[in-house]
Order: sequence, then structure tokens, then C-alpha cells
Amino acid sequence: MSNSPNVSTRTRTRLMAAAASIAVAGAIGFGAAVSGTAPVFAEAVRVEAPQAPSFANVVEKVSPAVVSVRVKSKIEPASDGVTQFFGGPDGLENLPRDHPLYRFFRDFRRDDDQQGRRSERRERQREMRPTSQGSGFFISEDGYLVTNNHVVEKGAEFTVVTDSGKELDAKLVGADPRTDLAVLKVDSSDKFTYVAFADDAKIRVGDWVVAVGNPFGLGGTVTAGIVSARGRDIGAGPYDDFIQIDAAVNRGNSGGPAFNLNGEVVGINTAIFSPSGGNVGIAFAIPASTAKQVVDDLMKDGSVARGWLGVQIQPVTQDIADSLGLEGAKGALVSEAQEGPGKEAGIVAGDVITSVDSKEVTSPKELARLIGTMQPGKEVEIGVWRNGKAETIKMKLGSMPGSDKHASATQSGPVEPGTLEEMGLTVTRAEDGNGLVVTDVDPDSDAADRGIQAGDVITSINSLPVNGSGDVEKALADATKAGRKAVLFQITRDDANRFVALPLAKG
Repeated sequence: MSNSPNVSTRTRTRLMAAAASIAVAGAIGFGAAVSGTAPVFAEAVRVEAPQAPSFANVVEKVSPAVVSVRVKSKIEPASDGVTQFFGGPDGLENLPRDHPLYRFFRDFRRDDDQQGRRSERRERQREMRPTSQGSGFFISEDGYLVTNNHVVEKGAEFTVVTDSGKELDAKLVGADPRTDLAVLKVDSSDKFTYVAFADDAKIRVGDWVVAVGNPFGLGGTVTAGIVSARGRDIGAGPYDDFIQIDAAVNRGNSGGPAFNLNGEVVGINTAIFSPSGGNVGIAFAIPASTAKQVVDDLMKDGSVARGWLGVQIQPVTQDIADSLGLEGAKGALVSEAQEGPGKEAGIVAGDVITSVDSKEVTSPKELARLIGTMQPGKEVEIGVWRNGKAETIKMKLGSMPGSDKHASATQSGPVEPGTLEEMGLTVTRAEDGNGLVVTDVDPDSDAADRGIQAGDVITSINSLPVNGSGDVEKALADATKAGRKAVLFQITRDDANRFVALPLAKG
């Protein structure tokens, strides 16, 4: 009994130690429960990069001005088979009742009720059918909008779908196929968000552009890119001067705008280069300066009035420049002066037009654009290079006709041998005495390399009419005396004139 207090003390000590151990373990367990059993990770990587430019502000402002243009056209139904083959509804009555054609077509005209249904069906076939879809944009608060001519061409009904999805009927105000532009007008009491044209003279290659449109009928779509080039000629017409952009532009974007970062229209998307039919990053837009002038005319008169010189022109090559004593291969060579204002003012074939109202002309395309921007009746000063010197012709522009005019070609026939053998040509006089007919071309000659063919008629050499060997010798002698490296031949072929420069024989 004397040892019981010690036993109790040892027991209490063990119990206290066990309780302390449980408390420590509990504390550790509680910490694990609170913090989780997974290991602690470092923070995710985050880079403080420079803020890239956003197009969101531009898109937010301009999108309400961009619309989808839907076009319907009248589609004539195919001819009724019975009428086409038998001349009328009663044509089958002449066939025997057991004839296979009679039995075949009988179901199509069993009774009057069936004929009525066919008539209703044909009438429905004459209803409007969707034929094209493109894009456009408002340029005025009262509902004038711009799109491409090829979007609305041959259309009879036009529907404009706004950014909010509202559908509005529109009418065609005017169109200009030469620049592929058209103007529509929505008749509505609504006031529309509209955009303005930019000064495209300030556009630089490398500037940002934002294209907004309706590709593939998906609805409002925005793409961005840069100006890739300016002054592109894609062979679309006489006024080619496109801005090339690399923003994604596809079918349905036609007529849609390309904006700068100020929300101004720098160009109207009109064509793409696409071997596969889809976007490859090469799109072409009509410059704002061209569009603004054409659109103003269409809104005012419904058509575009352009100045007209009445001449056929071709590029000036270095050989041609050498043959004429002209410094540099620039200007527009007149290959034919048609009946019109140019001919009346004294412009003749062989003249090189070098300027219009003191503005330098570097190419035929530039001359066409310059004259095309002027109004008929405007008095202009045409700078020409003629007979080795510069001259100025004052004239009044005419109005561009609806179709091109052509001068008649000279008929030819062999009469007398000529003397152009050193240039690889064999010629004879024309039957009417006007010009020399090429009867043979040396395949190894410069003449063959430059495309002269048998049957061509040489009407002048260095602007001097040639009707015989004496004229040829004089023209060549004058060119040699003037130190020319080449001589300029005026050639008539297939009702058209052109000029070819041939180098003078050495010695």
C-alpha cells in the first residue's frame, strides 16, 4: 500500500505525455486540413508587355454604317416543253392516242384545272430570285449608300440589312461600270450612322486598315491588315489605280469599306487575287479620291460625265523614246487620232502626250485617269512631243461616247518592191498608194522580235508618211542625221494602229 502514490504519479505522467502527443498530432493534422494536402506552387507567369493597338474603338463607331446588300433579279422560266416542241397547247391532239409521246405528256395537261396550276407555277417562276449579295456603307444621314456595280448589276430589287439586323428596301440611284461603283438610296425616316471618305493622298504603304463587310453572308465581319501597295493596275479597266491591302477579304466583302484608324473610308473593296477562290491576303480597293468624285456625280445626275480626248494611245518604250529623241520612256504615244476633239485640235498619230494642264503624264493609264477626272467642255493645255520638240495644244474636251470609235483600215495589195531589207522586212506599196504592206518578215530580225507580221501596213516612219521607197529612204536619212538610235514605225493591223521602234542599222 505504501507504493500506491508513486504508481498513481507515474500513471498520470504517462497519460499527460500521451495527451500532449495527441494534441501535437492534432495540431499538425488541423494545419494540413486547413492548408490542403497539395504542395504550394509559385504564382503563374505574367508578362507586362506593351499594349498592342486595338481596333475595337474604330469598329464600335463604324459598324452601324456598314450594311449587307441583297439583290434579286427576274429569272425567266424555261420554255414549256409541250409548247416548245409542238407549237401550242393543242399540238398533241394531232398525235395518235396510242403514241408514246401522247401518253407521256398527257399527265401534264389532263384537264383545265391542271393547266391552271401549271399557269400559276409559271407565274411563280417569274418572281424575283436572289442573285447576289455584297456589302455597302452609308455616306449620308438620309440613307445614301455606296457599293460595287458588280453587286447590283442586272438587279431589280435591292434590300439593305443593317448592323442591327433591320431590313430596308433600297432603290438604285446610279452606277458606273468603268470604276465598279454604285449608289443606292434607302427611303426611310430613320437617321443613319454614316462615314466619310479619307484623303487617300496621305495613305502610306504600311498603314493599318480595317475591312468591314459581309463575307459569305455570315453577317458583319471585321478583319484588319495593312496597306501593301498603291497604284495597282489589275487590268480591270482604263482607270485602274487600286490600293492593295492584306486584310482578309472574301466573297461578299465586295462594296464594303476599308477604314483607317480614324474611322474614315480609305478604299472600297472590289477585287481579290485568289487562285483558289479564297483569301490569300491580296485584296484591291478603289481609292477614296476616285470613289468620292464618282459618287458625287451619281448622286447628282445618276451617271458620270467624263472628259474625252478621242485618241488611241500606247506606252512609250525606251526604243520608242530613242527613235523620237525623247528623254526617258514616259508619256502616252498617240497611235490613232479618232474623229473627235483631239483630232480637231490638231493631235496626230505619232504625238507623245507628255502633260495635261502642266501635270506630267508618265503613262497611258495616267493620261486616261487625268482626262477621266475632268468634265466635258473643260479647256485644257495638252503638252506633246512632236518632230523632236515640245509643243502645247489648247483644246476643249469632249464627252466620252458610249462606245469606242475606230478608224477604217487601209486595204493593201502588192505593187512595187520596197527597201527595208536591212531591218528584216520585205514590203510593197498598197494598192491605194497609202502605206507599205509587209509581205515577209525575217524571223531572226528585230522586226520579228517586236511582233511585226506579214500583212501589216506601215503608214509612217518617224511621223513621215511613207508610200514608196523614196519616202522610206528620206525618213531613215533624217533619223540618222538627227543621231537617233531607232526609228518609229506606225503599223496598221486589224482596224487598229500601233507604233513599233526598230533600231537603225549600224554604219
